[in-house]
Amino acid sequence: MKKQVIVLSGAGISAESGISTFRDSGGLWEQHRIEDVATFEAWERNRKLVQEFYNLRRKQLHEVAPNAGHKELVRLEQAYNVQIITQNVDDLHERAGSTHVLHLHGELKKARSTVNPDYVVELEGWELKEGDVCPQGGQLRPHIVWFGEAVPMIEPAAELCAKADVCIVVGTSLNVYPAAGLVSYVPRHAPKYVVDPGEVQAQVPNVTYIREKASTGLKKVVDELLKKENFS
Repeated sequence: MKKQVIVLSGAGISAESGISTFRDSGGLWEQHRIEDVATFEAWERNRKLVQEFYNLRRKQLHEVAPNAGHKELVRLEQAYNVQIITQNVDDLHERAGSTHVLHLHGELKKARSTVNPDYVVELEGWELKEGDVCPQGGQLRPHIVWFGEAVPMIEPAAELCAKADVCIVVGTSLNVYPAAGLVSYVPRHAPKYVVDPGEVQAQVPNVTYIREKASTGLKKVVDELLKKENFS
């Protein structure tokens, strides 16, 4: 049976594909306040602005491609059962070829009903319009977990982390939740790798820090893990 690798991925891995991040200088939060585009109150107050914000992000997603970091995680599947838990709402992991991806914060290319949260559909293009409704007549909204909303996938993610033989954190620091909280579920004896160019100060047992961007740092981690399982 293959060992289980849990990957916790964040904005840093998608940034190398050209996806705008929120917190970095020049990122999305400098253009828009959180309260104006990423809360349910914003949706009720100015639906047009929220729709436009996510339509533009969706349009950008259609124009970019997975990078070397995403592809390294696919390569890791040669020898391991790789489960990716991502804070990202893009589909770059899936497009690269990863077979098990859990999205904590929703998926940009999907929409869901405002009257039936279980009604989720894949969008054909990049634009979600006013008047796009579910069978019950409810307006479709972005399938995104907004600030202040519950994170439905956090419990399944924690259960996966508890079964990890190896954990990789990439593109996010261990100072940012929910990744920081999920790492605490990983068994103490499991090797942990943190791939991020920034300074990460966290009290985590059995951890190796690789202060590089995702594409180069992940190659080092994947090479090491494949070597341990006699894969080149």
